[in-house]
Amino acid sequence: MRTVRGMIYTDKMCFEPGGITIDEDRIAKIVCFTEEELTKEEKETYILPGLVDTHFHGCAGFDFCDGTAEAMCTIASYELTHGITTITPATMTLAEDTLMDICAACSAAVETEVLKENVPLCDILKGIYLEGPFISMEKKGAQNPAYIHKPDMEMLDRLQQAAKGLIKIAVIAPETEGAMDCIREGKGKYRFSIAHTCADYETAKEAIEAGATHVTHLYNAMPPFTHRKPGVIGAAAEDTQTEVELICDGIHIHPSVVKSTFKLFGANRVVLISDSMMATGMEDGEYALGGQPVQVRGNRALLADGTIAGSATNLYDCMRTAIGMGVPMEDAVRAATINPAVAVGLADECGSLIEGRKADILIADKEFRLQEVIKGGKTI
Repeated sequence: MRTVRGMIYTDKMCFEPGGITIDEDRIAKIVCFTEEELTKEEKETYILPGLVDTHFHGCAGFDFCDGTAEAMCTIASYELTHGITTITPATMTLAEDTLMDICAACSAAVETEVLKENVPLCDILKGIYLEGPFISMEKKGAQNPAYIHKPDMEMLDRLQQAAKGLIKIAVIAPETEGAMDCIREGKGKYRFSIAHTCADYETAKEAIEAGATHVTHLYNAMPPFTHRKPGVIGAAAEDTQTEVELICDGIHIHPSVVKSTFKLFGANRVVLISDSMMATGMEDGEYALGGQPVQVRGNRALLADGTIAGSATNLYDCMRTAIGMGVPMEDAVRAATINPAVAVGLADECGSLIEGRKADILIADKEFRLQEVIKGGKTI
């Protein structure tokens, strides 16, 4: 049994003085204090839930699409040691046979693999984010055009069967042939995210009304938001149930736009993602994403034609960057914890500090530098 004390990120979405008692792998009790009951050091200690990254491709030299247990375990270990205690890694636009193999390998790995930190992979890797192949050729971004496929419910069902239900989000370009029918048919069975799209406002609005509840990496790989053509961004802003992703690596989106997005959508609808690729945590050099070569310099990852190819920044650092951009600390934490958990249907398992729940807890200093990662009550 152990008690950690400091400024706790509570289910009120703010930091309050208190203590959390951990009993084995669970949060046994949360007690609120007055600030006077904390020491000076405790007042400068932030206690928050483990982060939830719902959209990223790789790190530590491996890609989720490598489709091996080694890749998935290495990726999960890196994420865990950097404060991300729940993940739903993303695929790329690849051939159906390849995607089937990845989904099958993932479902097998979560049933059997244990990380070097002696944590079962299934405690961290909670799902799959299917980014592609149902996307627009014109807005393919860093996706491989050779494998773009029109939306196909039967194909999606085959992939989900191979994944044994692990697919949490499937991206779709709503203007493509068959997309609206796919969204309507799959509503309630799949979470669809508007992505890599040329959709105008009317088309995006129709897709949202049909059942798309999410927007992938807002602003990237979609038409811009203008006063006469609001596009996907305007349609999503109007619907109070639609969540939007932001990549706050300091490369993808200007700080002013990041702050404005939190104001436009509200802190409850913004989901911070890293969209990180295999070079995250590695030295500069040449890597790959979806089979395409990527040059990485610092935290900038580019295809040969200059297209941004994911990020080279983990989610914890993205959250700190958002705070540095001027996003209120409480909002940035919310967008990296409970919001992504809600977006992929995992809010009952992670993203909050609640009595009785698994003790996935981060401890940070006054500068929000990560000091300790606790996963299931165990210090990692």
